[in-house]
Amino acid sequence: MFTGIVSELGTMAAVEDTDGGAVFHVTAPVTCDGLTIGDSIAVNGVCLTAIAIDGDRFTVEAISETLQRTNLGDLESGSSVDLERPVEAAGGRFDGHVVQGHVDGVGTIQRITSEGSSKRFRVTSPPSLARYLVEKGSVTVDGVSLTITAVSNVADTEPWFEFALIPHTLDVTVLGEKSVGDRVNLEADILAKYVERLMEARG
Repeated sequence: MFTGIVSELGTMAAVEDTDGGAVFHVTAPVTCDGLTIGDSIAVNGVCLTAIAIDGDRFTVEAISETLQRTNLGDLESGSSVDLERPVEAAGGRFDGHVVQGHVDGVGTIQRITSEGSSKRFRVTSPPSLARYLVEKGSVTVDGVSLTITAVSNVADTEPWFEFALIPHTLDVTVLGEKSVGDRVNLEADILAKYVERLMEARG
């Protein structure tokens, strides 16, 4: 389980294509500290497993299914990635919200508007996710836990949502490097999915 609070902005050292998948070598000294083979790491919000560690660099592998359902296939050598290690134990501080690292779909940045030193983003959403996106609710974008500031009508054929980022978030996450047209990984709030399922059972 993750929280959507990015702990480090890593750099893609190399990308190797495999038979239908890809192997990613990521330079990330903070993330590698104490990391062991088999540990989980959220890379742009995608839960992956460390298969090798070499100093300040770790290696993860993604199968074709993962590449098709996320934006990891867009990564290349030199790309920045948001990184987060899983929550270690209960009882401590829990910022962000409950994040599984299971991407629900990929959105596209439609608009970026400067508001002083902050920026407001509008992102298109797959229609299947629109019902889980509510104003003031939570969403994970490329592994970053964010609060939704505005949403389109759930019935819109091209639904969208917006969020605003302060300078700190722009500096320490990959979102600060994004441009209009870039694709981002989306994970809806798991609590919304549970509520929907419970309502179906009652109906």
